[in-house]
Amino acid sequence: MAFDPPVGRAMPDVARELTPAVAGRLQRVGMQRIEALLRLPMADGGTCEVPALVDAFVDLTASEARGIHMSRLYRQVDAMLGGTPLTPTAMGQLLDGFLVSHEGLSQRAFVRAQMQLPLRRRALVSANSGIRHYPLAIAGNLDRGGALRLELGLAVTYSSTCPCSAALARQLIQERFTRDFAAAAPLDHGTVRAWLGSEHGIMAVPHSQRSRADLRLRLADGQDHWPIEALLDRVEAALGTPVQTAVKREDEQAFARLNGSHLMFCEDAARRLQQALAARTDVADFWLRVAHFESLHPHDAVAVACKGVAGGYDADAQPLI
Repeated sequence: MAFDPPVGRAMPDVARELTPAVAGRLQRVGMQRIEALLRLPMADGGTCEVPALVDAFVDLTASEARGIHMSRLYRQVDAMLGGTPLTPTAMGQLLDGFLVSHEGLSQRAFVRAQMQLPLRRRALVSANSGIRHYPLAIAGNLDRGGALRLELGLAVTYSSTCPCSAALARQLIQERFTRDFAAAAPLDHGTVRAWLGSEHGIMAVPHSQRSRADLRLRLADGQDHWPIEALLDRVEAALGTPVQTAVKREDEQAFARLNGSHLMFCEDAARRLQQALAARTDVADFWLRVAHFESLHPHDAVAVACKGVAGGYDADAQPLI
């Protein structure tokens, strides 16, 4: 049976009425993993509706206050993200709303939305395509002085083939070639070609593995859009071997060629990304970590790089995702 409280009855507000037993300032108070459905602007001018998990926080600088108004944060997240495309401007307005609703309590607001961004990717050679889900985080910080800081978190999965392993495999193939043809008469093209197409001609292969690049990027001030798709394209082009969706034999052969022409240690991958991101004027600072999930070892090979901005990210930064 439904319960209807008497109209006009005052309800207790413990957070407002009671002071804390122990006073003190808190750097962040709020909610994590709020379930939301947001509309993300895309490069083609449309929007993509994406399920997201949202973290919403303010600080609590009023040391004698018992707590913040969590329901105000939730209602603003639901109202803003449910009806307005999440542009950088909208992100700033949402954070400003957090502070306005916590006048006298808070000086800084933070929000982060984590999601899987679906993008259609074409096959390397064939006319096929498929959907890739890219881990994505969009975050913002705002203080009462008006300083807005916007960040993106991206993750890209790719293939890495070990240069050392490739050199060792080539040496074994050379040695096998010498043994097989040591006593042969002058070699003709057809004989060598047939040998190269046999199991003897590929009796050793380099090890390769699925790998992942995590990036944390602080956008330059004044951005009016999220350069998400352009950044993903730039990262995948710099690495050269992003994982594929639809694959026919001609696509798999093209992928094998890409792996052979983009041999890389984790250091190589990190430097490629470092160079690619340093050239972008819409990225004020970046932190990146590449991890090669080795097939040779039970551990990962990892490299971390930063842009090197004074007071910016350092090697101890953590991914947004």
